[in-house]
Amino acid sequence: MSEQMEVAVLGGGCFWCHDAVYRQVRGVVSVETGYMGGQVAQPTHEQVAAGHTGHAQVVRLAFDPAVVSYHDLLDVFFTSHDPTTAERQGNDAGPQFRSVIFTASARQAAVARQVIAGMAAVWDAPIVTQVLPVQSWYRAEDEHQDYVARHPALAYCMLVAAPRVAQFRAMHAGLAK
Repeated sequence: MSEQMEVAVLGGGCFWCHDAVYRQVRGVVSVETGYMGGQVAQPTHEQVAAGHTGHAQVVRLAFDPAVVSYHDLLDVFFTSHDPTTAERQGNDAGPQFRSVIFTASARQAAVARQVIAGMAAVWDAPIVTQVLPVQSWYRAEDEHQDYVARHPALAYCMLVAAPRVAQFRAMHAGLAK
């Protein structure tokens, strides 16, 4: 493992699914669910879920760029949610479920735009993913961390999250732990 960890912050629907997927990615050393991009300090899950704080549900990843590239993390991101639906992923609707990449540097922003341009040829509709600079981070409550692993028998976890993890493993086998 390199000594220089990087951070990526990504939102695309319910953070439980992205949390479950990125825990499977080689080189990702930590995953936290949380909120970013809103106007309320220290928002609660209930406030964000109501859709009035402006925050997106996101995952914050610490990763080793010597093992997995930022580009690869974004490839996983664009194949684990629908980046063509504004403020919606399946039955989850509202600004908290928007597709967004919060970038920590000009290099990350450039890579994000490059990946989006490449993905535009893959999707049948325009990609609506926002690329924004990192903003204030608020960690979600403990009950939302590693949620799918702790509640695998819940319907949402079985019907929505588990298929996304399986899809990741099928499409990105070389990145799987």
